[in-house]
Amino acid sequence: MTIPEHIRQQTCKDCLEGKDLGFQIEMAFQPIVDMQIQKICAYEALVRGPNGEGAGWVFERVTHDNRYYFDQACRVKAIETAASLGCNNFLHINFLPNAVYNPDTCIRATIEAADHYEFDLTKLVFEVTEGEEIISKSHLQRIFSSYAARGFRTAIDDYGAGYASHRWLVELRPHILKLDRTLVSDIDKHPEKQEQVKEIWSQCELQGTQLLAEGVETLAEVETLLELKVRFMQGYYFAKPAFRSLPDIVELAQDLKVS
Repeated sequence: MTIPEHIRQQTCKDCLEGKDLGFQIEMAFQPIVDMQIQKICAYEALVRGPNGEGAGWVFERVTHDNRYYFDQACRVKAIETAASLGCNNFLHINFLPNAVYNPDTCIRATIEAADHYEFDLTKLVFEVTEGEEIISKSHLQRIFSSYAARGFRTAIDDYGAGYASHRWLVELRPHILKLDRTLVSDIDKHPEKQEQVKEIWSQCELQGTQLLAEGVETLAEVETLLELKVRFMQGYYFAKPAFRSLPDIVELAQDLKVS
């Protein structure tokens, strides 16, 4: 889809000035754990309604006409809230690649927000989910390349659940790859899942991509993932998302070590 230049310029202007979405959004945060040191290394910002309504409530209100402003509003709100809570960790922000006209232009509001709220730009991680229908892979590659050139980290979320394949992993070269919970759930009971994760880990190791398991819910899953050399984890086992706050993690067993 080609966007006329005058509409493109107006959209960018509206994003920078904070165009009204027609509904309010807030953020919840879930920690990401570095199991090598058994400490929180990052938080993922998750969009919520004004009273803590789930993401489903929010996305029911996102339309073709407001998704561009929604994408920008989520970035700004995530940075604003994280900064107000004193977040010093990496901050994962989900984005909609189809809402990015030009990566160099559409990042301006994000940079301005980080500057205004005094949040370290080098600690921003931009995630794209496999659930987002990608109109153009080359466009997503340009976004990833542009963000990496600016010092931002990039991540593919929900890997194994949607469009991505081995070729996508190699061509996009994200800094972080997040395993979908369908691969993680009961991985201790499924040798075929373990073999799949081994193959993914090998490619990630080859190209310098960090592998992160999300949706971790049991100690058995943690132990199996550690045996598979998965260092970074996220899920209910450690902490549930917390509305407008940075949750701590449960106390971990001292004998849980990365291989």
